[in-house]
Amino acid sequence: MINYVYQLINPQFISVKLCDVNTEGKVLVRPKYMAICHADQRYYRGQRDMKILSQKLPMALIHECCGEVMLDKTGTFSPGQQVVMIPNMPSRRLNYVCENYDEASRFLSSSDDGFMREFVDLIPDRVVPCDGIPPHIACITEFFSVAVHAVDRMLNFAHSHRGDIAIVGDGPLAYVVASTLKERLPESRITVIGRRTRKLARFSFVYKTYLAYDIPDDYRCDHAFECAGGEGSYDAINNIIKHILPQGTVVLMGVSENQIPIDTRTILEKGLTIVGSSRSGKKNFEDAVALMQTQRIRRRLGSIIYEDAEVKSIDDIHRVFATDQDTPFKTVFRWNL
Repeated sequence: MINYVYQLINPQFISVKLCDVNTEGKVLVRPKYMAICHADQRYYRGQRDMKILSQKLPMALIHECCGEVMLDKTGTFSPGQQVVMIPNMPSRRLNYVCENYDEASRFLSSSDDGFMREFVDLIPDRVVPCDGIPPHIACITEFFSVAVHAVDRMLNFAHSHRGDIAIVGDGPLAYVVASTLKERLPESRITVIGRRTRKLARFSFVYKTYLAYDIPDDYRCDHAFECAGGEGSYDAINNIIKHILPQGTVVLMGVSENQIPIDTRTILEKGLTIVGSSRSGKKNFEDAVALMQTQRIRRRLGSIIYEDAEVKSIDDIHRVFATDQDTPFKTVFRWNL
C-alpha cells in the first residue's frame, strides 16, 4: 500500500517520499490532529548539532498525534475509532527498564519517521483508544503522558512526606505536571516558580506561585520538579537545591543542549535524590487518557492549546512551525494531507 511521507530534508525544507507499506498485522491510522513539540521545532529550525542533523535527516516530524483507524485486520480496533499513537517503539521487554529508557527502543520523529504521513502503520500495542476526548485535546496525549510518567517517577522514588511540592518553570510542561500532581496528590501543596507573571497567572489551581527572583528565603519544599530546560536549567536546578528539604527528590525534565553546572556540595549535604524523566510508555498513555476523560482535566489542557488553521499543503506545514515560534501555548492543527 502506497503511503505519502512528508519528510524534513534540511532545516525548513520539506519533501514528499512515497513508500510501499506492508500492512500485514498492522493498524492503519489516518492522522487527524497533531501538536508541535520543542524537539520538532529544533529539528525544523536546524537548532541541533550538524552532526546529529546529518544522521537524523531526512525524517518526518511530529510525535504528538491522534487519528482515526482506517483498517485493522487484527480486529483490535474498529474503523473510524479515535485513537492516539505511541511514538516509542520498543524492540524487547525488560522488567527492570521502562520502554522509554531502553537503548534498543526507537522513537518516531527522532529515530524514525514521525506522524507527518498520509497514514501511519503500527502494531496494535502502539495504539490507545481515546473515545470521547475532543481531537484537538487528544493530540497532546503524548505530551500529557510525559507528565504522568514524571509524577510516577517521583512517587516511586520520593519518601512518604509530600506536603509541599515545587515546580520550577511556567510553560506548558510545568502546567501539565501541576495538573497531574493536583489529581494524584490532592492534599499536597503545589508551588509553581516561574519568570513571567502572565504565565504564572494560568496556574490558578495551585497553592502558591512565586517569581524566580522573589522566592522567600524561608520557603521549603519536600520534593521538586525542574521544568525549565535550556539556559533556564541552571537557575531552576540550583533554586531547587537551595530550597528543598533534606532527602528530597528532584525530578529533572527540562532539556538542555549544553552542560549545566550544579551545586553538588549541597546535593551531598542534603542527601538528595536526583531523578531524570523523559518521554513515556504505554501505561502512561493509558493513564493519561483516563485522566483526560474528566471535564476538569480537559478544560485545563484546553487552556494551554492554540489551534492553528488546517494543514492542507507543504506551505501550511511551514506556517504552523512559524506560528509555534510566536505562541507560548501548545500549537495544534488539523492534518489534511
